[in-house]
Amino acid sequence: MKVPRKESMTLAEKLYLPAVLKGLAITGRHAVRPSDKVTRQYPEEPSPLPPGYRGMPVLVRDEDGRIKCVSCQMCEFVCPPEAIKIVPGEYAESNVEKYPARFDINMLRCIYCGMCEEACPEEAIFMSDNATFVAASRADAVLPKERLLELGGVHSGGIRKWASK
Repeated sequence: MKVPRKESMTLAEKLYLPAVLKGLAITGRHAVRPSDKVTRQYPEEPSPLPPGYRGMPVLVRDEDGRIKCVSCQMCEFVCPPEAIKIVPGEYAESNVEKYPARFDINMLRCIYCGMCEEACPEEAIFMSDNATFVAASRADAVLPKERLLELGGVHSGGIRKWASK
């Protein structure tokens, strides 16, 4: 099969004049009639979060400053990418209650699904409204218990964010 080709270009095509004029017309239209799109001055003016945004998982404390997690490991078991690792510890004065001696979340593996929040019977883990997460290395992307508690702060309990939908 032979493709028919045009043998020679016209003078206007050789000078690229139609293409240049078409580009100038488009630029002129945008200059005269600007669109409704605007530039945000990020990070001073952050973009609004869409409804239903889940954010990143964080641990919370109760009003007395105690960690709410009792190391039941439900969040670790339901996490699809296995991003949560918990090492339970036991209080010396109690043979029943446990605490997380170590609680790590690998944010490189986390898929922000929110299943950990749904599985937690103590409401100790929540999906925060934090929209940015930056790590300088792979080791920095594994958040330990102390950093998760710092990001989560104090939560008094009550209705979860997803329950209001």
